[in-house]
Amino acid sequence: MTAKFFLPILLSSFGLAACGGSDNDTLPQLAAAQPATIANCATLSGFSFARTTIASASVVAAGTLSNAGQPVGEHCLVVGRMNERISAVDGQNYAIGFQMRLPKDWSGRFLYQANGGTDGNVAVADGGSAIGSGGLLRNGLQMGFAIISSDAGHSSAQNPLFGLDPQARLDYGYTAVGTLTPMAKALVKEAYGKAPDRSYIAGTSNGGRHAMVAASRYADAFDGVLATSPGINLPRAAVGNLSNVKRWATVTTIRVVNGLPDYESALPKAEREVVASAILDKCDALDGLKDGLVQDIEACREAFAPLRDIPACAGARDGSCLSATQKTVIAAVFSPARNRVGDAIYSGFPFDAGIVQTDWAEWKFRNSLRTARNPVCVGYMFSSPPVSDLGMATDTSKTAAFALNFDIDTDGGKIFATSGIYTESAISFMTPPNATKLDTLRNRGAKMVVVHGASDAIFSVDDTQAWYQGLDTYHRGRASEFARFFRVPGMGHSRGGPATDQYDALSALVAWVEQGKAPERIVASARGAGNVGGVNSELPAGWSAQRSRPLCPYPQVARYQSGDSEVASSFACRP
Repeated sequence: MTAKFFLPILLSSFGLAACGGSDNDTLPQLAAAQPATIANCATLSGFSFARTTIASASVVAAGTLSNAGQPVGEHCLVVGRMNERISAVDGQNYAIGFQMRLPKDWSGRFLYQANGGTDGNVAVADGGSAIGSGGLLRNGLQMGFAIISSDAGHSSAQNPLFGLDPQARLDYGYTAVGTLTPMAKALVKEAYGKAPDRSYIAGTSNGGRHAMVAASRYADAFDGVLATSPGINLPRAAVGNLSNVKRWATVTTIRVVNGLPDYESALPKAEREVVASAILDKCDALDGLKDGLVQDIEACREAFAPLRDIPACAGARDGSCLSATQKTVIAAVFSPARNRVGDAIYSGFPFDAGIVQTDWAEWKFRNSLRTARNPVCVGYMFSSPPVSDLGMATDTSKTAAFALNFDIDTDGGKIFATSGIYTESAISFMTPPNATKLDTLRNRGAKMVVVHGASDAIFSVDDTQAWYQGLDTYHRGRASEFARFFRVPGMGHSRGGPATDQYDALSALVAWVEQGKAPERIVASARGAGNVGGVNSELPAGWSAQRSRPLCPYPQVARYQSGDSEVASSFACRP
């Protein structure tokens, strides 16, 4: 599948009827943030803001938290909640829980830490998970950001049945960010005597989706947006994955594990390694160097064909080949998910050597059946109305039945629907409206960086690429002036895989926003033995533990020039 094939599929949903900006305008340059010191942490317990309750405000001593073997400095921890209510729909108590961590020595910057998954937990507000690198050497607190983290309006005990409550759906989709941000900035002003000079939002996975939504809905609130592995079209992605369960069922060899199908037997690791080897055989050298990474994704689309290039079994499957049926299934799974009339519900996926990783199997197999993530998200949180059988939330046999019987038209169509009290469809409350028309963000001098792994098994890098192509079309070929998109070969969902997945995109974003230094490349490293940010156990044995590569802004590709093949400086970002 070429870029030209999948591009029209998604652009229609983004709406490119008009173009933004002009051919001659100059974007404003935002001033750099200025540091300050917190006045008195304890007094923040008396902070007052509409519909906000502060539970506590306390000093956290330096070294209490650490990251990458380095202590986090002294800071103030504020815990609270907003918009407490009792639902008239399910009788549950809801609130938007949050914590803020305010460094003693503040950089003048605010960071909204958008958390991932189905939310429900107030993660430690250190800016770690939000930034998205596989193993951060510095987190947001160590960089001096004042940071907020939230549960997006529901508790973990309410997952996934919070989807029965319409307001909880909206909080999860977008209103929690819009509600918390003004309060958080007011609290920052109370703490330091001034509002943030510069404000950022960053997130990974669903957090990346939060960031993408904020770029559209709350462009006035943020100067910098960092989205990693974003589920731009999260409900569509979940439906697409569920629609492939029946395909995988045709090639499973282990039919029962604890009463449920073992879908990983459809393509176990040994067979995924066969596929990866076939991909590398055709695509590895296209960037000028055989190094176990497919940098030139577009050329690989033309060079590799699964039906032709994956070794076929002459007899029974033995781990060294794939059956003809398996190859047909793989070709279909990597293609766009379509309904009966041929409309694309979700993008296809590029072929990449990262298919070998455990995370790929987690998303393609387990999260559609045994862990229940895709079924319950679609059934309770994204369908209008939600499924009536509440037992599916806890009964894995019912979850499996839902997945096995899932119909992309009748079941999948409910993500586009409204019904009764559910007046916003999942497509409305979960996806960024007018995702490619970011005039407000652009015109005020704000900047956006998006990073995505080529082997993400749930949110396709092709979907994000189609978004960026649409953004560039709408903005008259000048999207790179305020937004840049970086692909990470081999990386799975947010991290891991045979990849250089350790990088600092947040610092690159800050330098662009506040100093006008556009990121021409972001250097990424492998997390080999001894890496203080955490070792990646899925790195190939032949790689240097310190391998580095440039992440190049799309559509450029990291191409080998000369010198040490394990060092990023030996590569150039070129078309």
